[in-house]
Amino acid sequence: MVQRSFIRRPFVVVLVGIIIVSAFFLIRSLQGSVGQGNLSSALPPKPQAEVVPTATPTKAPGDPLLSFFILSDIHVSAGIPAYSNQLKKALDDIKSFKDPVEAIMLTGDVTDTGAPGDYKEYKKIMSQYKLPPIYANMGNHDYYNVWLDKDGQWSQKTFPNGKTDAMAREAFMSLFNLEKPYHDANLNGLPFILLSQEAYVQEKPEVGEGAWYSDEQMNWFKSKIDASKGKPVFVMIHQELPAKGQDGGTHRLIRAKQFREIVKSNPNVFIFSGHTHQDLENDREHYIKETFHWFKNSSVSRVLNTKYEQARKTSSQGLYVQVYEDKVVVRGREFSDRTWIDKANWTVKLTK
Repeated sequence: MVQRSFIRRPFVVVLVGIIIVSAFFLIRSLQGSVGQGNLSSALPPKPQAEVVPTATPTKAPGDPLLSFFILSDIHVSAGIPAYSNQLKKALDDIKSFKDPVEAIMLTGDVTDTGAPGDYKEYKKIMSQYKLPPIYANMGNHDYYNVWLDKDGQWSQKTFPNGKTDAMAREAFMSLFNLEKPYHDANLNGLPFILLSQEAYVQEKPEVGEGAWYSDEQMNWFKSKIDASKGKPVFVMIHQELPAKGQDGGTHRLIRAKQFREIVKSNPNVFIFSGHTHQDLENDREHYIKETFHWFKNSSVSRVLNTKYEQARKTSSQGLYVQVYEDKVVVRGREFSDRTWIDKANWTVKLTK
């Protein structure tokens, strides 16, 4: 019995030793896995926290369906710092605005000459701000690169200076990621139509500074108005309409009679134009009621008096629009001192 017990003891000691050594190497192996970032694959996964979907914010009863700014004639120029500073005034105001701003419309003359340097300056300025979606159409100045020579100087003698209207359109469309210079958008269920001048004096000398729209654009425009089915629809143009019953020429929308005929089908068409830079403080008509509602915006870069003089150098203006279930409110904004313009304050009831 004594001899049998003696034999069994070494066996037990060896067995315990093997277990201890095995455990040691297992722990070292796991530690190595941790060092390599692989412990998670060796251990059971941790339970994941339940993801609760965030509800889409809804507007309270009585809130506007949509609120947006319209900026006209910002004329960004690589060679005119004052215009850049005027745009920054507007953007600084919009950035700190207390009321909602869900979109910004640029109604033509985004640049002063359409030159590459102007577009570079525009992108540089806009990159400094966190802004809502921006939509734009072309104005006559966005075609002006044809007047500039290789040194960037105005040269009527060497027109078109190796440039084309097609190049101007391509530069604009590239900046705003468009397939065509005219386009549309749907914001909070409301249709927006942005019409653009499609040719300038390199392709069509007879248009002068007028806005020429092709058959294709006019047919497209009619289809969009017809599809609006009476709901509020917002149309952005650059040059103004001529007097009722006329077609326009230089500095006007050329196919105006057809334009007016198209918008007749919907009594809730709101048209916004730029081009004239007229001070919202002056006594010019800034709201005209026909079968549609037409608002004439001022300018961000250069606010002009009735003699087309920049009497107030620091002034910079735009329109703020709020759309409700039963009305549209349009207000003029002075960006230089962040105040409302009392003379530019309209409420238009929607036709049911």
